[in-house]
Amino acid sequence: MWNDIKRLYADSWAFAVALPILFSIPVLIEFAQHVVEIDIGMYRHGVSGVAMDQRRLTFGCAKTLAMILPGYWFVRYMAWDRNAERAKRIERPAATLFGIQFALHAVTQWIGLFGPPIGVLLGLDARLAQYVGLAFAIGVGVIGMYLTAWFVAWPLGNARIGPLRSFAVMAGSFWRAVGYTLAGSVPLMLLHYALGYGAIGRPDWLVWLMMLLDALVVGFLALTAAGGGYLAASRAAERNGIPLEGAAASR
Repeated sequence: MWNDIKRLYADSWAFAVALPILFSIPVLIEFAQHVVEIDIGMYRHGVSGVAMDQRRLTFGCAKTLAMILPGYWFVRYMAWDRNAERAKRIERPAATLFGIQFALHAVTQWIGLFGPPIGVLLGLDARLAQYVGLAFAIGVGVIGMYLTAWFVAWPLGNARIGPLRSFAVMAGSFWRAVGYTLAGSVPLMLLHYALGYGAIGRPDWLVWLMMLLDALVVGFLALTAAGGGYLAASRAAERNGIPLEGAAASR
């Protein structure tokens, strides 16, 4: 597993060098959000007063979706041993299948950001609503682990692994999937938050420098998060003798 994790971060760096335009998609959106945050004074006065600023929320939603996009290319990049020319192709059925996944992500992200909390929808009091919201988030996370094979197979053009079959592929690999997911997200996520909160109250020139660095961190986080899913799915599929690639992609 340690060799897989080293490969994940090495492949992320190689992807950023080989395909910088694709890598820059979430980087640019993240930096645009930071421009808004600096403009509304978040790093002078702290997060609490401006956390719900509409411009910041809008860019936050766009950033979340932008972080999904490089996953299409990076999963393919890892699957095909850093073959950048092959990975960057927009080909069917892979692009169509990924487009469906992206649309579903967009809807759920919009509901999660702008829709009412689950506790409010159920008409619960504030305290109970918090517990229900936490339980719901944990449940979504668990289901997400079992959907990992689906998330990976479709960008590779394999329509045979849908949500239901993904559960079968990932059965018995749950904790390994958790391990890959944490390895691909936690280190850079901690750095992301450290840069964000660490910039509060700093001189303007240092804030801009830290936010530029943070935008790059987010770009790599988009890759390592998707790559962690690829490693989890590929190991689970390998254990079950099931190919992740579609027939067209295998040729």
